[in-house]
Amino acid sequence: MVFQRVVGFRALYNGSSREPCASWNLAIRRAADTGAPARVLELYRRMRAENVPPDGHTLPPVIKACAQLRDLSAGTELHRDAAQLGVLPNLIVSNSLISMYSKCGCFDLSNKVFDEMRERNVVSWSSMIGACAQHGRPTMALFLFKKMILERIRPNRPTFLNLIPCVSQVEDADELIRFIVEECLDSDLFIKNAAVLMYSRCGRIGIARRLFDGIENKDLFSWSAMIEAFTNADMFDETLKVLRQMMAQCVDPDYVTVLGIIGACSKSTLSSLRQAKFIHRFVVRHSFEQNLMVGTSLIDMYVKRGSLESARRVFDQMQERNLVTWSTMISGYGMHGKGEDALELFYHMKHFFRPDHIVFVSVLSACSHAGLIEGGWQCFNSMTREFGIVPRAEHYACMVDLLGRAGKLKEAREFIEQMPIKPDSSVWGSLLGACRIHPNVELAGLAARSLFELDSKNPGRYICLSNIYTSLGKIDEANQIRNLMRRRGVKKTDGYSVVEVKNKVYKFVVGDQMNPQSKLIYRELAILMDRIREEGYVPNTNFALHDVEEETKETSLYVHSEKLAIVFGLMNSAPDCDIRIHKNLRVCGDCHTASKFISKVTQRRIVMRDSHRFHHFSNGMCSCGDYW
Repeated sequence: MVFQRVVGFRALYNGSSREPCASWNLAIRRAADTGAPARVLELYRRMRAENVPPDGHTLPPVIKACAQLRDLSAGTELHRDAAQLGVLPNLIVSNSLISMYSKCGCFDLSNKVFDEMRERNVVSWSSMIGACAQHGRPTMALFLFKKMILERIRPNRPTFLNLIPCVSQVEDADELIRFIVEECLDSDLFIKNAAVLMYSRCGRIGIARRLFDGIENKDLFSWSAMIEAFTNADMFDETLKVLRQMMAQCVDPDYVTVLGIIGACSKSTLSSLRQAKFIHRFVVRHSFEQNLMVGTSLIDMYVKRGSLESARRVFDQMQERNLVTWSTMISGYGMHGKGEDALELFYHMKHFFRPDHIVFVSVLSACSHAGLIEGGWQCFNSMTREFGIVPRAEHYACMVDLLGRAGKLKEAREFIEQMPIKPDSSVWGSLLGACRIHPNVELAGLAARSLFELDSKNPGRYICLSNIYTSLGKIDEANQIRNLMRRRGVKKTDGYSVVEVKNKVYKFVVGDQMNPQSKLIYRELAILMDRIREEGYVPNTNFALHDVEEETKETSLYVHSEKLAIVFGLMNSAPDCDIRIHKNLRVCGDCHTASKFISKVTQRRIVMRDSHRFHHFSNGMCSCGDYW
C-alpha cells in the first residue's frame, strides 16, 4: 500500500507520457487552493527543472502565489517565461501580472503590462483600477473607469470595490452610485460599506449615515466603516454612539475596529479622559489589551488625554513591546515636561532595543522641552557614534530648539551653519521660536526670510515674527508682517479652548458670549482676576492687540478663551477635580502666567494641552518651568 502511494505521488508530479503539463497543473492548483503559495512556487520550479513546458493554465496560480509572497524576483521570472513560451497574450496571465506587480509595489510595471495588452476584459480594467487605488493614483483610476465605459466594458463588483476608495468628490460619488444601481449592485453589503466611507471622504457625513442606517444586516465591516467615517470627520461623540449601538447588537469588534476607536479618542479635541477610560474598559472586555498595536495606541491615547500615569500603567502591563511602544512612552514624557523621565526610559530601552531615528526624535524633543542640554548633546552624538544613524533634519531641528530655548542663540546659529544638510522649515522654525522666547530681531529676521520661502502658507511663522516685533515695541515692523500675510492670502487660525466638565466638553473662543452661563462666567472671571492681581499677577499686554489703549489691552486679555474655559471649569466641577483644558494653538503667554496664579489662589490643579505640549499648573507652578 505504501509502495502504491509513492508510485502515485511520483506519477502525479512527474506527469504521464500523454499529459505531463496537465498533471503538474493539477498539483499546482491543489496547492493554490489550500493556501500554500510557497508550495506552489516550489512545484513550478520542479516542473521547469524536469523540462515540462507550462501552458496558460499553469502560470496564473503561480503568478498569484508570487503576489501573495510579494516575491518580485520570482514574478519577473514568470513574466519572462510567459513571454518566451508565447502565452503572454493570454488574458488570464496578463491580468494576473497586473495584480502581481501592483502588490509587489511596481505600479509602472503593472501599467506597462496593461498598455501592452492587445485585448482587455473587465478583469483587466478592474485590476488596473485596483493598482491605481493601491498606489495612490485616484485621478488615473477615475480616468480609466471613464475610458472603460466608453469602450463599452460593463463594470462589475470588483470594479466598483476597487474604484470607490479613489473617489473624494461628491459629484464623482453620485455618478458612481448611478452606475452601481444600473448594474443592480446597490444591495451588495460590501459595496454599501465602501460607499459609507466614500461619502465621508467627500465631506457628506449625513449621506454616509443615511446609507449606514439603510443597511439591514449590518456586519462588522458596516460598523467599522461608520466608526471610521465619524473619526475622519472628527465627530467623536458620534463615534461613541455608534460604538454603543454596535455593543448593543452584540457585534464583536476586531483589532482594526478597536484601533480606529482608540485613534478617534486620541485625535479628537472633544474627547475626555473619562471617555478614554471607557474605551480602555471596552478594549479589556474584548481581550485586546495584550495586542501590541492596541497597547501602544492606548499609551498614545492616554498621553494625549493628559494622563501620563494611566499611560505608564498600560506600558508597564504590556507583555510585549516594540520600538514604537518605547518611542510613544518617551515622547509622552517629553510632551508633559518630564525630560528626565524620558531620558531614563531611553537609557533603559537600549538594553532591549537598538533605537532608530524616530526614537531619537522623541528623546531629543523631550530634552529640548526640559532644558536638558547635556543629555541632549549626549543623545545626539551617540546617534552616529554608537548606532550609525545619520541625523536627519528633524534631529537637527531638535538640537536648534534645545540650544535656542536655553538662550544659546549664537550657538544655535553656528550649529545651523555647520549642518551637513540644507536646513529645512523645521530647523528655521525652531530658531524663530527661540527668538520669541529670547527676543533677537536679527536672528528672527534671518529665520523668517528662510521660512517665508520654505513654508510661506504657515500663519504661525508670520504671527510669531509679528509678536517678536511687538514685544520689542517695533509696531511698524509688526504691521508690515501682518500686511504681508494679507497680501499672500495667509489667514490666521482662529483659536479656541475646550474644557472637560462631567464627561462633557465645552468650547470657548475669545470674548465668547454663546455659553448659557456667560454672564456668570464674566462676573466670576472679574473676581478671579482681582484675586490673582493681589497675589502679584501683572497682565502682559504684549499678548493683546497693539493698536488700542493700555486699559483696553488688559481687558482684551481677560476674555481669552483659556481664561473663560478655566472659569467655567471652576464653576461647574467639584473642588477635588482637575480642570482639563485643550487649546488648539500655543497657549498665550499671559494666560500661562494667569493660570499659574489661578492654580495657587483656587488650590485647583489645571491640566492644559496646547498645540505643542501639556502644562500641569499646581500651586502657582507649571510643569514646564516656564520653558516652553
